[in-house]
Amino acid sequence: MSSFPRSRPPKRPRPAEKKLAVLTTIYHYLSHAYHIAGRFLDGYLRDDGYHFPSFGVASLYVEQVRKNDLSRELAQEHGFRLSPTIEDALTLGTGKLAVDGVLLIAEHGDYPYNAKGQKLYPRYDYFRQIVAVFEKSGRSVPVFCDKHLSYDRRQAAEMVMTARQMGFPLMAGSSLPVTWRRPELELPLGTGMKEALVASRGELEIYGIHALEALQCMVERRFRPVGKDGAAQGVRAVTCLQGDAVWQAAEEGRWSWELLEHALGRSLSRNAGDVRANCRRFARPTTWGNFVPGPIAFLIEYLDGLQAAVLQLDGHVADETFAARLAQPPQIASCLFYLPPPPGAAFLEALTRHIERFLETGQPPYPVERTLLTGGILDYALESRVRRSARLETPDLRDIRYDPPADSGFMRGDYARPVQ
Repeated sequence: MSSFPRSRPPKRPRPAEKKLAVLTTIYHYLSHAYHIAGRFLDGYLRDDGYHFPSFGVASLYVEQVRKNDLSRELAQEHGFRLSPTIEDALTLGTGKLAVDGVLLIAEHGDYPYNAKGQKLYPRYDYFRQIVAVFEKSGRSVPVFCDKHLSYDRRQAAEMVMTARQMGFPLMAGSSLPVTWRRPELELPLGTGMKEALVASRGELEIYGIHALEALQCMVERRFRPVGKDGAAQGVRAVTCLQGDAVWQAAEEGRWSWELLEHALGRSLSRNAGDVRANCRRFARPTTWGNFVPGPIAFLIEYLDGLQAAVLQLDGHVADETFAARLAQPPQIASCLFYLPPPPGAAFLEALTRHIERFLETGQPPYPVERTLLTGGILDYALESRVRRSARLETPDLRDIRYDPPADSGFMRGDYARPVQ
């Protein structure tokens, strides 16, 4: 084992025990595929030493190959198969399923936006092609889908139902629920909440799902496990506000200035001055395909009466923080979802740890229904925005039920561990 794992880490000492197919839209430096699949290729440092997953990349399908593509170089270095199709990636050219797990990473790349501002990543299309191989082969393996299941809530619901009917494990979601928290806030199951808020930033949809996942992993803990069908996590209605209507909603009591103050108290990026002026002055980057001036607010009405808000406050913050008004004893709890910066982006390493365990056990660390709910809220919110901030009833989100995990699974301690 290398004496310098942070600068000259060791190579995998022996072939991986199990085979992994990676399906991705693009594979370049600092892409999601680079960060997640890269840990399965090169290993990563853990508290118990340098670690190589038991799953190794056996095949890689890349839909868009650019000049900065790394897949060809990595295939030569690591000896995995470059597949021209998703079917080939799963069958390794044998005509039947020949891998033990699948990573579906459809993030980054040149894809159009629709009228709602959603980038049309082909997650659902990839999933259907995976299922076709499972059906043809008469067996299936665990599938991880990076971030939301689909931009379309109906497609997402079909994905979850298909996995359930065919009996294969499905995991999805953002890295926010499992990254480091400052402080290390773990709300006990059954914690009563009166209202909750997440302060966030970034491109409307791409960061909107991160903020909603951060919110849901906290507010789901107001329930205790009930077994069988799970706790009633459903949502009654969603509204998206924009511009001065966001501040007006606070004055009307639809979200809380006090909760925002507590959330901002955890931010490492908070700007000086008035949030209203900072948001107004922020010039959105031209690289943001869905050009939507802020601020933005997603107002979420949960079925049990909880009121929650996600605020995108570009110009005032560039991180994600949470605050909630707890019922008993009455207090406000808050934390920062800490995201170690690129190039390491260790928050994706935190997610990779859970993906690895999921592939090994076939048990998702948290129910896929969480991401079904957050993706559905996001879809409704973006629809509300283009419908002039109409309050939208969400009948298909009302009956989403699941029990929160006993342990939130977020990373504890300091990710920058000193040399022993």
